[in-house]
Amino acid sequence: MSGTSADGIDAALTRFDADGTARLELGRTYPWDPQLRARLVELGQGAALQSLDEFGDLDVRIGEAFAAATLQLLEEAGAAPADIAAIGSHGQTLRHRPAGAAYDGHHPFTLQLGDANVIAERCGITTVADFRRRDVAAGGQGAPLLPALHAAMLASADEARAVLNLGGIANLTLLPCDGTGAGVAGFDTGPANALMDAWCERVLGQPYDKDGRFAASGTVDPALLARLLDEPWFALAPPKSTGREQFHIDWLTARLGGTEAPADVQATLMQLTAATVADALLARQPGTRRVLVCGGGVHNAALLQAIGERLPGVVVESTAACGLDPDFVEAMGFAWLARQTLAGRPGNLPGVTGARGPRVLGAIYPGNLSPLD
Repeated sequence: MSGTSADGIDAALTRFDADGTARLELGRTYPWDPQLRARLVELGQGAALQSLDEFGDLDVRIGEAFAAATLQLLEEAGAAPADIAAIGSHGQTLRHRPAGAAYDGHHPFTLQLGDANVIAERCGITTVADFRRRDVAAGGQGAPLLPALHAAMLASADEARAVLNLGGIANLTLLPCDGTGAGVAGFDTGPANALMDAWCERVLGQPYDKDGRFAASGTVDPALLARLLDEPWFALAPPKSTGREQFHIDWLTARLGGTEAPADVQATLMQLTAATVADALLARQPGTRRVLVCGGGVHNAALLQAIGERLPGVVVESTAACGLDPDFVEAMGFAWLARQTLAGRPGNLPGVTGARGPRVLGAIYPGNLSPLD
């Protein structure tokens, strides 16, 4: 998969035990072609497609990139296409406009690119893709889709936990300690790396704020933070999801006073993420004792410290503490969803997404029926 930040293609070779437990055999992140990535970021932040031809071209180019990442991973793992049951491909989100989004159309939708026909053809492996649109068609948000996996892998009967994915957008999975899995909840909380990366790239020419050093060099601007937190989306009750089309660089610049120091803006954006995550968690599951963090933001020590400071008495740590590599939890999740689809089992949790009921997600693209050329 490639997330909201489009900072790389995550590929996870995942083995499932008989009881459904997922184990990471090998995980790698492969770079995008720089020009392609730049265009994907532009489109994710609201730029218009130039033509239908560009749309079709991007769909195929992204599919080719995902196929190349798959084949490179298999080569590094010493595995052959015939060893693989299926590829689960999330795709690259171009637009996410579910019900309740800041969108004036009458037909909610979500759109991910990366032609699964190309992936199946190049790799010779059955490919499952397009997971989100069925949930949206059933009245859901199409996101988040991984709380079921989080519940299976990370829930505890001894303490209430939350799984926090810090990708381009932050989302929470709430795991109560009732031992039944019935009370699992999940929703997006707002921007995480997407805004911080965009600002860092604009003012420093760097794709991200390594270890949060740029933010740590600044001071939080309370007035700016208050203007950012005044965004009505934050007050919406779950189920809810969002993306770059809501929280993009123009959204930020429209709220700047014009005299802020660049490092202070970065520090304030980091606090925006910390505040919205902590506020959502305290409102929805105040008894949480442990927050397990995955996604690229897990490497931002300053951000994790800021979140921890807003959650006194709560342990904030990487999912690595529970044996799951934080960089590949989401990619493993789409392997899990592909497995669900092939087995004819639902992949969504209606209580999380708001869909009218459980649904088998995605479409299946068979692998080659003859040996690869």
